[in-house]
Amino acid sequence: MDIKKMRLQALRDLMGEKTQKEFADQYNLDASYLSQLLNGHRSLGEKAAANLEAKIGLPEGTLRVPFAPLRDATTATPLTPADGQTIESNAQYLGPIDVWDDDTPLDDDEVYVPFLKEVELSAGSGRTAVHQSHKQKLRFGKMTLRRQNVQPNEAVCVTVSGNSMEPVLPHGSTVGVDQGCTSITDGKMYALNHGGQLRVKTLYRMPGGGLRMRSYNREEHPDEEYSAMELVKNEIIVIGKVFWYSVLL
Repeated sequence: MDIKKMRLQALRDLMGEKTQKEFADQYNLDASYLSQLLNGHRSLGEKAAANLEAKIGLPEGTLRVPFAPLRDATTATPLTPADGQTIESNAQYLGPIDVWDDDTPLDDDEVYVPFLKEVELSAGSGRTAVHQSHKQKLRFGKMTLRRQNVQPNEAVCVTVSGNSMEPVLPHGSTVGVDQGCTSITDGKMYALNHGGQLRVKTLYRMPGGGLRMRSYNREEHPDEEYSAMELVKNEIIVIGKVFWYSVLL
């Protein structure tokens, strides 16, 4: 069952024995719109699910990422630990993964977010420049970006290279970057273009407009400090603030 069918089933579970009219009247919903959702004539996408959550007064995410089946957590199967005491599990089945590939059309509530990559310049000097990839991209829900105050056209992804940000970001991790947020908040994580090299660091402001770059793996990668003039000389540009990351182990 895909995520939209799961949302629809969760909505039906909420209705219970009520008719469509009774349910619509109870929550001041458009009865015609509700009927179109239940009959499959309208898609229950992320935005529509969020609007229904707000109108019905449901906890955020109840319909957007529904449990399957929707039920009270107290009905979960009890677990028996080693000491013989019985406890109730709060684990619930979230449903199957919705599989997609590059040829799968975008839903109305989704956008593509491109990757930035290092491209070696001509003449064989070994120097690189940061450019947007025309092939590599990730899907993001518009609602997910809005919750992070990220404009879709300002979002990019960057692949972490090396072990400087371990154990939080192992080599090969992917981070989402908001290019619209380049003002520095001490201790937050940012992506940088350092003379054509993509880097991800936590940043701290220094007097006079300088920056301190900090890695999580400080034993192998000590802090780097740059004055305002050194930032220009070393071609260090803040691409944007990291708002999301994904790690594969």
